[in-house]
Amino acid sequence: MTVNKLILTLLIIPFLAFTNIHKYYVSVTQIEYVEEKQTVQIISRIFIDDIERLLRERYDESITLAGKNEPEKTDAYIARYLSDKMKIKINGQPTTLKFLGKVYDADVMKCYLEIENIKTVKTFEISNKVLFDIFEDQQNVIKTKINSKQKSFILFPQKDEYLLKFDN
Repeated sequence: MTVNKLILTLLIIPFLAFTNIHKYYVSVTQIEYVEEKQTVQIISRIFIDDIERLLRERYDESITLAGKNEPEKTDAYIARYLSDKMKIKINGQPTTLKFLGKVYDADVMKCYLEIENIKTVKTFEISNKVLFDIFEDQQNVIKTKINSKQKSFILFPQKDEYLLKFDN
């Protein structure tokens, strides 16, 4: 009987060890300045379950993303939220993010945004507070390609903005 208890204990301990696993909250945003088009193109990847939770808490409890019955107003909610939480200044001037749309890829929502009429980029400042309001451990990875220079960094609630300077 004690051997059975020992075996049972040894089988249960590994399961108990993983019951307190912490979920990792992260988004990845790619930003590229396309000089020929005078635009900054942005792709922001956010886990569907995370953004869905936010949209339910903030706008509409009935929202279900990536389904056949997704409400038409979902894009407007996403555009408004991203515009509120992602701020970009180019050459010291605030810009307007244009929400182009979204697609779903497995468990990730890809949001496409654009900033138009950008002739040159001497400084690029971003504040990305996406999901900071519901996840205190949220991290937003930013990957930029501006003026043929690539730079990556991570923004988190205690440091939610970053400034890049370019010698043109």
